[in-house]
Amino acid sequence: MAEWWGTKESVSPRLRVEVEAMRAAFQDTFKLVVPKFNAPIYWLGSVEINMLSAHMKQREHVLRILYPKEYPHRPPEAYVEKPKIYSNKHQFEDGQLCLFNPKDGTQYGWNPSRSTAVTVAAWGVQWLYAYYTYLSIGRWPGEEERVTR
Repeated sequence: MAEWWGTKESVSPRLRVEVEAMRAAFQDTFKLVVPKFNAPIYWLGSVEINMLSAHMKQREHVLRILYPKEYPHRPPEAYVEKPKIYSNKHQFEDGQLCLFNPKDGTQYGWNPSRSTAVTVAAWGVQWLYAYYTYLSIGRWPGEEERVTR
């Protein structure tokens, strides 16, 4: 089965859209990495977090936005590569950032027809600001659950 992104010789239209969108939003901040041996492709980018926090050891953070094989039906996964950080809130044990609640639906979360890696990268940067705010004030900022029971 061919990967959703096609091949080096024949890149899929969806990947072309992804690359154009990432370049428009982030210029050269993120680089597309195409590993050998059919491993998933991903974006790697260095972003500067511009806030004062006693908990932040460095401003520069490296984010990895990894496309799953089921993309776009599953959203890209976001990870903080450097510095190594872990939060007991909004982060999975493998380090993947929890960026939205799937219960919120496509209106507030991942929408395969509208969302791109730009969406996930922006959520990743927003997550970093929320994380350092959480460490400073002891409460995750913003609304954490939109679904009423």
